[in-house]
Amino acid sequence: MIKHIFFDLDHTIWDFDRNAEETLRELYQLYKLEQLGLNSCEEFIATYTENNHRLWADYHVGRITKEQLRSERFHKTFRQLGVKPDRIPLQFEEDYVRISPTKTNLFLGSEKVLGYLYEKYTLHIISNGFKETTLTKMDVSGLNPYFQNVIISEDVGVNKPHKAIFEYALNKAAAEKHESIMIGDSLEADIRGAQDYGIKAIYFNPLKKEKPSDVEWQITNLEELMLHF
Repeated sequence: MIKHIFFDLDHTIWDFDRNAEETLRELYQLYKLEQLGLNSCEEFIATYTENNHRLWADYHVGRITKEQLRSERFHKTFRQLGVKPDRIPLQFEEDYVRISPTKTNLFLGSEKVLGYLYEKYTLHIISNGFKETTLTKMDVSGLNPYFQNVIISEDVGVNKPHKAIFEYALNKAAAEKHESIMIGDSLEADIRGAQDYGIKAIYFNPLKKEKPSDVEWQITNLEELMLHF
């Protein structure tokens, strides 16, 4: 019955953490962060990753704005690691946002799976990512040919898990609920958001976290999709 498959982008196809790590290692050297007392690049990356994930979780549900997320994630990281506010590099966020979307690391099997599904289904993206960076990631990583529509929350005016973004996506795709399915890594934004709207969802769980009881279907690598579709 499935005709339309809707994918999340970050942390599902585009390997956000790996691309972020590459970018942060470059910026660690460029900004000579060891001179600010940050003697461990690994600790810097780990602290940033924790802060960024928490802030994105808040952004998904509307607790903070895009501007608050971007202004806070590195400031908070630098402060936690003992850097005084007047020594925090002012252009760090801007350089990160410029460089990171140009990275092209995808999750293992992404292109193989997308090529397989593209022949049988109509594929779409629904992303809470910021518009300019999402479009860059899609273009530079060669993902555009696989997808009929790229729905970005900034264009819609609401984020996943709000029902309105799923309604918008299905209307744009001319798809019905019973013939659609959502695949993503975020339990709240992708899985419960889709399920609450009334469409099936597949939880992408590469870290093999414990599966909640309300999640019907999960995969731990994308190639599993080729066994089911």
